[in-house]
Amino acid sequence: MVGDMTPHSGTVGGGQALAEDLEQYRRELTGYCYRMLGSVFDAEDAVQETMVRGWRGFEGFEGRSATRSWLYRIATNVCLDMLRGSQRRARPMDMGPSRASDSFTGATLPDHTWLQPVPDTRVLPESGDPAELAASKESVRLAFVAALQYLPARQRAVLILREVLRWQAAEVADLLDTSVASVNSALQRARATMSERDIDEPVPDVASGGQRALLARYVDAFERYDITSLVSLLHEDAVMTMPPYDFWLRGPAEMERFFLGPGEHCRGARLVATGANGCAAFGSYVPAAGGGHEPWAVQIIETCGDRITGHHNFIDAGLFAAFGLPARLP
Repeated sequence: MVGDMTPHSGTVGGGQALAEDLEQYRRELTGYCYRMLGSVFDAEDAVQETMVRGWRGFEGFEGRSATRSWLYRIATNVCLDMLRGSQRRARPMDMGPSRASDSFTGATLPDHTWLQPVPDTRVLPESGDPAELAASKESVRLAFVAALQYLPARQRAVLILREVLRWQAAEVADLLDTSVASVNSALQRARATMSERDIDEPVPDVASGGQRALLARYVDAFERYDITSLVSLLHEDAVMTMPPYDFWLRGPAEMERFFLGPGEHCRGARLVATGANGCAAFGSYVPAAGGGHEPWAVQIIETCGDRITGHHNFIDAGLFAAFGLPARLP
């Protein structure tokens, strides 16, 4: 745990120092709140509320525990409040079976239905041990975060704090104002639920030569809209999702039919590389009526070996600012 923080006076300099002390935890708190809430926007709201409460309550804090522990206590309470009465965020695969491409109707579900992507730059460590970075990527991938949403809120917090952040049971018990036995029981139940979800596929290293080559072939095929080449890169069990559309596809044949049917909207698109949920990702821009290209979807491309296993399209232009992507391409 991070050591105690010395209280600051009410001077401008002291206020600035306090702000900087709190700010150093923003990235890891965003990762924690994202895993809890399944939404980058909700996570940012939760962290901002945590910072505000931390600022207002600092004089009463008096260094009774480590600053990091204290902020996580606040963030946990904020998330638990936000989760009261809310429905579980999900992926299209969690909502029902795959469909045939010709059954696409364009029907959508509200934004709060869906798990959202998160920029790697908001939640992953900037540097550190490669093994720890790999573990961080695993813990924000879509399948893992979606599985977390099946847990009751307090079990969710326990599992993230114990299994992802590696807190001791006594530390979690203190944070949640409960007993070690209760924490261990909650963790056991959470593990049982998580074991029922399909979350075992590891995230590949997108920096490896083989992954870079595969992604380059994908970008080339997608931007040329060479669907024959594109589907040749797909795994036989590849899936494609398109939130907020209540619809998903499985297999190269169905995906090819979709690309050459309703997906023709993406012909002429351009891709801008980014990173999301520990995977390769792209901002997809489609031709605009007045010229140039306008935001359409944030794509997350999941791979295994030399094939693409997941083609996830989050069709929400509002995500582009969160990812630091251009508002428009000339």
